[in-house]
Amino acid sequence: MHKKVKTIAAILAIAACGPALAAWPDDKPIEVVIGFAAGGGTDVMARKLLPFVEKRLIGNAKFVVLNKPGAGGEIAFASIARAAPDAYAMGVVNVPGYNFLPMTRKTQYTMDEIRLVARVVDDPSIMVVRAGSRLTSLADVLAALRSKPGSVTFGHNGAGTNGHLAIRMLAGAAKVETNDISYRGTSAQRTDLLGGHLEVGMISLSEVPELHGTNKGELRAIAILSKTRSPSLPDVPTAEEAGVAITMTAERGFAVPKGVPDDIVRKLEAAIAESVLDPDYIKSSPGDVPVLAFMPGAEWQKRLDAMSQALRPFAEEMRGNEK
Repeated sequence: MHKKVKTIAAILAIAACGPALAAWPDDKPIEVVIGFAAGGGTDVMARKLLPFVEKRLIGNAKFVVLNKPGAGGEIAFASIARAAPDAYAMGVVNVPGYNFLPMTRKTQYTMDEIRLVARVVDDPSIMVVRAGSRLTSLADVLAALRSKPGSVTFGHNGAGTNGHLAIRMLAGAAKVETNDISYRGTSAQRTDLLGGHLEVGMISLSEVPELHGTNKGELRAIAILSKTRSPSLPDVPTAEEAGVAITMTAERGFAVPKGVPDDIVRKLEAAIAESVLDPDYIKSSPGDVPVLAFMPGAEWQKRLDAMSQALRPFAEEMRGNEK
């Protein structure tokens, strides 16, 4: 569609929503779309934070969470992009998948159709194994792969997600061949890890709060893909300490369709900023506390633009593999 025509269409859509915007957020629930299954880090973060955001919006705001897993989050991102700009539809975007997927293929959405509201967390990737696993360190994993390429299974939550990119980075930096398995969410990875059907899960730090401080339980973290060790897992070495200088993080936050008016976006951003500092929210979300990293939407967009340039070589690799 011609740019001018798209602009006119957007103006008409906003005008049509005029009465609803005047009543926002009183007259109906606000749907929040999440691109991963219930129980994962994205779902838990949103469900715990949104009640605190509700309290800070003037009126009788009510959020309803809808899980639309699949395609590494693309289904949910497309749902945000296609929603009416009436502020009754928003969603959670997961980085790097959100900005990475359109670099690898034609997706059902573009970032130009979506407006970031606020980042909430910056969550480093970690490698987890079942307690009692033969793999007790990243060095063990690499030794197994060098002895027999493809002999270790790695789980991730879909193409372009932080877990998937972390595995690709590991394979490239260490010059090993991994056996990657895509899951619809972290809960499914956890089930297969505990059942002995998956050897290594590549998930996010916030998704295993039961390990924080002790690293004991049915699962065990063996490496963290951050520049420094986490205070939550002080005994877990970084990948760089094991000789593989890679880092990967999952950033999560909220977004709306591009045409949502500025004043509503500002209200949502302010309510989220206040909510992440609420002592009751912090108390209710021990898994997210170590990774809370609020950032305003405009600033977050600039960060993603820079990140996309760094990820471009991996996007080109994926496109080349599909040819």
